[in-house]
Amino acid sequence: MNSGQSKSLVPIVIVLVVILALGGFVAAQYNSLVSQNQAVEAQWGNVQNVYQRRADLVPNLVSTVQGSANFEKSTYTAVTEARAKVGQISPQDVAAATSNPQTFAQYAQAQNQLGSALSHLLVTVENYPDLKSNQNFLDLQAQLEGTENRIAVERRRYNEVAQTFNTSRSTFPTVIVAGFFGSQFAPKSYFQADAGAQTAPKVQFSP
Repeated sequence: MNSGQSKSLVPIVIVLVVILALGGFVAAQYNSLVSQNQAVEAQWGNVQNVYQRRADLVPNLVSTVQGSANFEKSTYTAVTEARAKVGQISPQDVAAATSNPQTFAQYAQAQNQLGSALSHLLVTVENYPDLKSNQNFLDLQAQLEGTENRIAVERRRYNEVAQTFNTSRSTFPTVIVAGFFGSQFAPKSYFQADAGAQTAPKVQFSP
């Protein structure tokens, strides 16, 4: 190979090096987004799990208060209806809600309404001494209190990983890489504290 041929190959080598470097950069940014996206989805699964735990407690709780003489029917009916509204959102929509602000807001609102209805029911129990001394109810109350605290923790953790993802994908030049993949790396929705999303219902009772 003569010197002329060597010189003619230099631009090609430079272009190849630039392409490889660019490809490596894009791959690194893509892998980082994938990792952070998976962290958000994993935490979203944790949120759904504790929500489901709360929903599973509702039938036994309602059944218990129904057994108390003259307990306000409208109170436990509101809980049952709120739980039903949560169930009206399909599992597929819930699973994809982190990247769909409307579905996320609908789901969060439904869960907040259930929490509020449960809080009202448990406060109402103060007027029924027989329930306050019912061991089955006390067990359910303790489980619900622990679940509500867990919900607050998991929602906070979700917001943290969602913020990390959103900050990363919005930072230059990662935002350009994210844009190449359309909705795959759409911004994540947050729970809003001012809507009561991070406030667990107060379910403590005096003995």
